[in-house]
Amino acid sequence: MQFVRDILAANRAGGRPTISFEFFPPKTAEGDRTLLEKTVPALLPLKPDFCSVTYGAGGGTREKTLMIVDRIQREHQLTTVLHLTCVNATREEVGAVVEEARGLGVKNILALRGDPPGGGGVFTRTAGGFEYSYELVAYLKQAGGFCIGTAGFPEGHIACTAGKYVDWAYLKNKIDRGADFVFTQLFFDNADFFEFRDHLTKLGVTVPIFAGILPILSAGQVKRFTALCGAKMPAPLLELLDTVADNDEAATQIGIDYATRQCAELLAAGVPGLHLYTLNKAYSTTQILKNLGLPRS
Repeated sequence: MQFVRDILAANRAGGRPTISFEFFPPKTAEGDRTLLEKTVPALLPLKPDFCSVTYGAGGGTREKTLMIVDRIQREHQLTTVLHLTCVNATREEVGAVVEEARGLGVKNILALRGDPPGGGGVFTRTAGGFEYSYELVAYLKQAGGFCIGTAGFPEGHIACTAGKYVDWAYLKNKIDRGADFVFTQLFFDNADFFEFRDHLTKLGVTVPIFAGILPILSAGQVKRFTALCGAKMPAPLLELLDTVADNDEAATQIGIDYATRQCAELLAAGVPGLHLYTLNKAYSTTQILKNLGLPRS
């Protein structure tokens, strides 16, 4: 397995964008089998550079996340980033997960504050734990041996009432504490990403920033996602989705077409990498990358 920073450096030298996929731990054993025996193998022909696996709201999927990361790396030989959060864990418990991950050959960790149990409400620090993700970044940096990622929010974090520029300063602090790369929250207006990227550049940020892209699978689902994370949807896109109502097949095609245009513009603007939120599905991601002419031989 490789460090993400080394993958990025090799692709940059070769003039190639870095492509990664995100998966989440299914709720059932059948879901696990589908992900590991069908979805991941279906996506491997696209030659992703790496993937990541989420940790679940409240840290409730801790053991399953580790299991999936381990199996993807062992069975599919695909470098995998372990998501790790501050939720419901003391420093000692986080340390135990980190050492277990190290023993499994994990080389990359995405350090996140994480969502409270249930995915909403106010975050409360666990006694003896971390309150902010920059503390987790610093902890991992001190532990050594990992390439560390963190999250960025092109429209500002929904919980940062002081505004996006304050939130972006917080991200700069996380990077200064040791983060090697950034995955962005989903966004649908590239202008938001470009302002975010350019502002961070002015702050002196030089680490690679992956654009997080969510292929729309249904109108209702994407409206729920954006409501939870505070991302906005451009009016023309909303109006188009409203025309297909509950027709998920039509919404999926709209999502493929929109994400293809979005990714093409981002790549043309020099974005070093795309991080696609697959929602554990192969079809949309496959079509988007084929539309983009990726992977290139």
